[in-house]
Amino acid sequence: RLFLSVTPPLPVEPTVTISPAKTEALTHHNMLVCSVTDFYPAHIKVRWFRNDQEETAGVVSTPVIRNGDWTYQILVMLEMTPQRGDVYTCRVEHPSLQSPIAVEWRAQSGSAQSKMLSGIGGFVLGLIFLGLGLVIRHRKQKGKQLGKWEDGLCPGPSVE
Repeated sequence: RLFLSVTPPLPVEPTVTISPAKTEALTHHNMLVCSVTDFYPAHIKVRWFRNDQEETAGVVSTPVIRNGDWTYQILVMLEMTPQRGDVYTCRVEHPSLQSPIAVEWRAQSGSAQSKMLSGIGGFVLGLIFLGLGLVIRHRKQKGKQLGKWEDGLCPGPSVE
């Protein structure tokens, strides 16, 4: 006999992400998307905050969408014009959570991002050169020791 379970699973915590991951341009209209996926049960509350103040204007949401595996998903969009230093937060409340999930997105100018990437690139390049220098130094020291042995400083087989 084959028995199929039709009882719902235990509550499942949502996964929360914000896209886009980086600012396209400061002081221009942007759309942030808070993607809340793989949660159960369907009841959920998703809110947007800017600098700890709830945003209600420019917020658009899809209905809760059934995934077909007992879990659900929802997208909540925020139309905004980011200013340097702004912190946007997608806050999710769900029965499976002890406390709300809060995911932050920080407005950052393109020049600040490029400076950060340049700094990281310079650091990595410095590590590469440091590693190469250590390898070359190690090989030179090994060569000096080998040369000493060839000069007869290290006893070797005697020729008679």
